[in-house]
Amino acid sequence: MINLQGQQAPLFQTENEKGEQVSLQDLKGKKVILYFYPKDMTPGCTTEACDFRDAHEDFSKLNAVILGVSGDAAAKHVKFIDKYELPFSLLVDEQHEIAEAYGVWQLKKNFGKEYMGIVRSTFLINEQGVVEKEWRNVRVKDHIATVLKTLEEGAD
Repeated sequence: MINLQGQQAPLFQTENEKGEQVSLQDLKGKKVILYFYPKDMTPGCTTEACDFRDAHEDFSKLNAVILGVSGDAAAKHVKFIDKYELPFSLLVDEQHEIAEAYGVWQLKKNFGKEYMGIVRSTFLINEQGVVEKEWRNVRVKDHIATVLKTLEEGAD
C-alpha cells in the first residue's frame, strides 16, 4: 500500500462543483484537508460531509481549506452541497485520476461482490504541499474531531 506521509502531495488540477479549476499548486501557503469519499448522498458520506461542515469554521481559523473528492459528476456535487449546505468545494474525479494518485482507488468487497472504488481516506497537506498526516480506511464516527485535533496540535 502507498504511504504518502512525509512526501510531497501528488499535484492535481480538476473542476469543482461550479466548473472552476482547482489546483493543489494554487493552494500553497494554506493547509489542505483533502478527503476522499465514495459517493454523494449516501449515509456515511453525508455524515462525514456534515461533520466537516459543522467544524468548517474551526478549520478555517487554522488556515485550512477542506476539499472533498469523489467520482461523482459536478451536477451531483451541486445537489449534495445545496441539500446539506456544505461550505466547501467538492472536486470532480470521474476518471479517478486523483484517487489513484493518492492510492485510494482500490478493490473493494461488499456483500460478496468485488468492485473498484474509493476507500474513504483523508490527507492533511501542509503549506509547502507535503502530506503531514494520512488516515486510510476511515470510520466516520469521531474522524473529523481527530483531524481537527491533529491540525490544532501542529499549529504554532
